[in-house]
Amino acid sequence: MKFELPNQVCKYVTENSQECDSETAFVLTTQNEKYIDDAKAHNAHSIIKIADIAELFGVDKIKIIGITGTNGKTTTASAIYSFLLDLGYKVAFQGTRGLFMNDEIVEGKTLTTPSVLNTYRHIYQALQAGCEYFIMEVSSHAIVQKRVEGLDFELKILTNITQDHLDYHKTLSEYISVKNSFFQDESKKLINKDEEKSSFNIKNTYTYGIENPATYRLMAYSLNSGSSGIIQHFQEIVPFTASLHGFFNLYNLTAAIAATHLITDKSLEEIAGVVDNFAGVSGRMEQVCAAPNVIVDFAHTPDGMQQVLNALKEKELLVVFGAGGDRDRSKRPLMGRVAATLAKKVYITSDNPRYEDPDVIVEDILEGIQERSHIVVELNRKKAIEMALDEQEGDEVVVILGKGDENYQIIYDEKLLFDDREVVRELLKI
Repeated sequence: MKFELPNQVCKYVTENSQECDSETAFVLTTQNEKYIDDAKAHNAHSIIKIADIAELFGVDKIKIIGITGTNGKTTTASAIYSFLLDLGYKVAFQGTRGLFMNDEIVEGKTLTTPSVLNTYRHIYQALQAGCEYFIMEVSSHAIVQKRVEGLDFELKILTNITQDHLDYHKTLSEYISVKNSFFQDESKKLINKDEEKSSFNIKNTYTYGIENPATYRLMAYSLNSGSSGIIQHFQEIVPFTASLHGFFNLYNLTAAIAATHLITDKSLEEIAGVVDNFAGVSGRMEQVCAAPNVIVDFAHTPDGMQQVLNALKEKELLVVFGAGGDRDRSKRPLMGRVAATLAKKVYITSDNPRYEDPDVIVEDILEGIQERSHIVVELNRKKAIEMALDEQEGDEVVVILGKGDENYQIIYDEKLLFDDREVVRELLKI
């Protein structure tokens, strides 16, 4: 895609060699360097290295905050975005849910981290809108593929590291190494002190946590009617309340509070005062209905599932879930074990099978389950949800995992309309 740059020697820039012409410069990245001869053949105006494009886009005029981790990226990033807006700043946020700017949606859902040039384009748009901060989720794929190349981060944040994307990274150790590679420079960092698999350059590093001493430590908390906590930062002790549920969200909130404190001149008390305004993220621990109690969540890793189900452990749970096709197979038995251990009844169904046989995916999940008397297999996701709703009794909770606020199901290469929340509303006639 071409992007117009006003008042520059070339009129357009592009990452695609075939879009080059006498007015369009080729932006050279790690991903496209093998196409440099093709760009020249298309009479590219010039070749611009990614390291040099930052100046053209004015990237140094905005503070960039990058968040990586297996789980919690979206909630942590969204919370920081919310806090900054409520504190009076102009902010942009790029991530799994799309591009947001000053409390408005600019683009719909895309890759967690888009291509380098698209990120620069988003930053340029943010600058044009007067934004002081640009918050972005950084995926492990983006780190490997250098899709954050040339960006100077004001703050880098690590939420956690658990198993995911081993279809791409092949081994857990490689995945851990990729995540940690983001934190080896001397830029300002905020690390989850309770994450034992983290490794980072100690220079300019701040920490947050619950279990271990940290720069920002949650010294007390409650999970009744949402959540509340008391954060200690050296001699400063500040309470906060939030509507978010679940122990794992205490980490997300602590990270967001600490990050906001590190990148602004606001006091911890001022920041804590806006925490309760953050209502959470659509499709993350989202209650679709109160009676019967139905929760939808994006959790699609063993750890993510365990966190969500443990957050609801005081209730008996009816869990509906599947696993994505053409993705990490090794996590499927682990997901099955988590669901079977923590749920009263489990409905294994289809998620986004893509080109993979749904029956094979289910067999992989079942490998992790020894006692199967409380397991039902129903590949039709709508029917599986209907079964759980029909069998729900009293204060049992129906928990539908894997897709969150996705409004589609991917079968082969087709995206078919499917939203777990809308299916629930249709079945319950609400």
